[in-house]
Amino acid sequence: MISPLAYIHPAARLAPGVTVEPFTTIAGDVEIGENTWIGPNVTIMDGARIGAHCQIFPGAVVSAIPQDLKFAGEVTTAHVGDYTVLRECVTVNRGTIDRGRTVVGSHCLLQAYVHIAHDCLVGDHCVISNATQMAGHVQVGEWAIIGGTTAIHQFTKIGAHSFIAGGSLVRSDVPPFVKAAREPLTYAGVNSVGMSRRGFSEARIHEIHELYRLLYLSGMGMQDALTRIEAEVPFSVERDTVVEFVRGAERGIIKGPGRRKSEESAD
Repeated sequence: MISPLAYIHPAARLAPGVTVEPFTTIAGDVEIGENTWIGPNVTIMDGARIGAHCQIFPGAVVSAIPQDLKFAGEVTTAHVGDYTVLRECVTVNRGTIDRGRTVVGSHCLLQAYVHIAHDCLVGDHCVISNATQMAGHVQVGEWAIIGGTTAIHQFTKIGAHSFIAGGSLVRSDVPPFVKAAREPLTYAGVNSVGMSRRGFSEARIHEIHELYRLLYLSGMGMQDALTRIEAEVPFSVERDTVVEFVRGAERGIIKGPGRRKSEESAD
């Protein structure tokens, strides 16, 4: 059902089964997948690519131009995957020339007042809680959960299956599979509850615990810990995921309990 009180540009491409409620505006360079519900007072701007079976609540704005002074009007996009929910007043800006697009994956929940800035890449099955503010070029791995009112610095990376406590300031990269809390943001253990809910075996969770024991609790420097992990810990997808993430952390990773921030750098 498309309300006669909505404005839809004739060039917009809406699949069968799309619902558009009153007072919503949809621009011309827009694609919306089947059975997606667009609530009232939503604004969908040029460059939006929205998947199937999504729900977009009142006040949301998808694909507004970047809040970046370097943006020069280049043609870019903002993608929202299938079965993703954008609650009230969520904003997802489109990309810049750097990446050309902003992406929010499938089966995600972005709660009210979340902001996803230009060139961010958010994986599938993520939950981003109320009023989280994400600056440009941030990357978030699949199944990450971010607590409400969290502020995330530009170019930061957040690993898959991680959990970040509400009210956090994320200035450094957050490795996969961990819990992060306190100020400054600190390693607070392994996200065993989340992984268990997603079918990780006790043995796999124990192996991940061992990885982070060496990284954060052994007293070794980060480079020494990574070398020892590669030499002593049997190969697994999780092992290599953690090692590659830490080695590639250009901003350094979050601090460990009782350690100085400078010691957490992978340099």
